[in-house]
Formats: sequence, structure tokens, C-alpha cells
Amino acid sequence: MTTTLTLDLQMNRFGFWSAVIAIVTGMISFFLPLDAPGGYTAEHADRVAWLTANRDLFILGWLNQIAAMFSLSGVFFAIAWHIAVKNPLRAALAAMVVLLSVVAFIIPKFMAIWTIPQLADVITNNAVGAELADPLLTLLNVSVPFSLYTSFDYLGFWLYGVFSLLVAGPLYGDKTSAKIAAITLGMFGVIYHGLLASLLLGSIAPPDIESSFLVAAGLLLVAVVVMSFNFWSAAKTE
Repeated sequence: MTTTLTLDLQMNRFGFWSAVIAIVTGMISFFLPLDAPGGYTAEHADRVAWLTANRDLFILGWLNQIAAMFSLSGVFFAIAWHIAVKNPLRAALAAMVVLLSVVAFIIPKFMAIWTIPQLADVITNNAVGAELADPLLTLLNVSVPFSLYTSFDYLGFWLYGVFSLLVAGPLYGDKTSAKIAAITLGMFGVIYHGLLASLLLGSIAPPDIESSFLVAAGLLLVAVVVMSFNFWSAAKTE
């Protein structure tokens, strides 16, 4: 077995297990809270009280999100490797975009497990720095679509959209799974950029941002599930 074949095998196995972890963590996310009940409409005082009472669950929920993000990025890296034979330039650009998305996503998610619980504790106990913690917690609201926190998340998803447009063409191949994944990713890239244009033009109201963009993000899960079969099949033939 040559070095190239060995690396191909490793990348396909890496893509497969990344897909498995992404699916599992995605399912777990339905059972772990990421914010206080009410989300966008919750009162600030209620959010502080909820964060204090549910600190461990909140941190666990966002740790799961970090695992989901890294595993999804692993799937995308494997896809970039998969298209390198057909279009090495697009593969290199796609891998760079995924790396940038990891940076964009890890910043708010780390703040969720490090900064936000401490801010809630300081406010609840009226400790030193409470006057600074209160506006900071508002600024880092995880549900308000125009907060500093969520801006990083939407930046990360925009980079996913760029990645999807880069890989959709070269990914479309002989296997049915590759075709479905290519079409799904291409749809996500087009839809997400269309939604972004609508938002910038004022056609989407702030309360509708999350629901509009999250529906489009569901296409990524379809691509991950389909590509898991592709990676598994490729790994078995090497």
C-alpha cells in the first residue's frame, strides 16, 4: 500500500467517524439547553436567574456544540480532500474556508462555557464587577440574532456557505451519494447567500433571522448523513 493510498484511507475513515460524531452530537443537542426558556424574548433578569440555576447544563450543552462543530468541520475537511483529485485549487480554498469557520465558531462557543456563566454568577452575587458584567451579558446574548455573540455564529455559517459553493461542482460524481451531497451543499450555499442578501436589503425582520437561517442549515445535516456512506464505501475499497 502506497503512502497516498494510506492517507486516502485515513481521510475516508476520518470523514466517516466525524460524520458519526456530528450526527450523534446533533441528536444530543435536542436534549441540552443552550439558553434560557423563551430565548429571544426572555427577560434579562430571568436569563440571569436561569443561567445561575442551570450553569452545569448550559456548559454541557455548549461543550456538545463544540464537539458538533469540530466533527462537522472534520467532515468538510474530508470532503475537501475528496475533491482534490478533480480540482486541487478548489480543495485548497475549501479547506482554508473551513479553517476560518472553526475560528469564527470557537470564539462564541468558548465564551459560552467560560465567560457567560461567570458573568451570571457575578451579577447574581452582586460581586465586584457586577456593573460591568450586566451589560456584557446582554451583549453576549446567545439568542438575539444581532448580538456580538451570534454575529460570530452567522459568520461561521456564511463560511460554510462559501465552502459549499466551492465543493459542490467537483463533488458531483458517479456515486449517488456524492451527487446527493453535492446538490444539497450547492442548495445550502445558494439559499444561505440568498437569505443573507435578503437580510442586508431589509427583507427579513430580526425576530425571523434565526428561524430562516436554521432551516437552511438543516441541509448540512443531510449532506453529512449522505457523505458518511460515501466515506465508508471508499474506506472499504482501499
